[in-house]
Amino acid sequence: MAQDCVFCQIINKKSPANFVYEDDHVVAFLTNRPVNEGHTLVVPKKHYENIYEVPDGEVAHLFGVVKKVSVAVRDAMVADGIRVVQNNGSAAGQVIFHFHVHVIPMRPHEGFIEGKAYRSKSQDRLSEALVLDAKHIRLHLQK
Repeated sequence: MAQDCVFCQIINKKSPANFVYEDDHVVAFLTNRPVNEGHTLVVPKKHYENIYEVPDGEVAHLFGVVKKVSVAVRDAMVADGIRVVQNNGSAAGQVIFHFHVHVIPMRPHEGFIEGKAYRSKSQDRLSEALVLDAKHIRLHLQK
C-alpha cells in the first residue's frame, strides 16, 4: 500500500467508496466524478503505478473483471455502449498513479467532442445517487 494513494486508502477501507465488485486481487467501485452515471473504476488491490508494472497474470485477471463489470454497467445503466479507458503517465492523462481501468457507459447523444479529453465532462455525483447506481450494478453482476 502506498500511504498517500487514494485508491490504496479506498481498497483498505480507510476512505469511502461505492463498491460493485471485490475478489482477492481486484476491486471495482464508482468514481465520485463520473463522465456518465455508472462510471466504474476497476483497480488491482496491489499498488502498481501503471500497466508496465502489473504482472501478466494479474492484468489478465483484471481485464476478465473489466469484461464482467462492463456487461453489468451496460445493462444496469441501459447504455448503448461501453468505453474502456486506461491511461499510463501524466502525458496520457493519468491523474491517480495507481493502475486502474475506467468503465464508462455511453449513449449516442453523449458522443465524443473532438479535441477534448473525456474528463472534461466529468462532474460530481451525489452520494445517494452513487449508492443507488452501485446497487443496480451489483444486481446485474449477480446474474
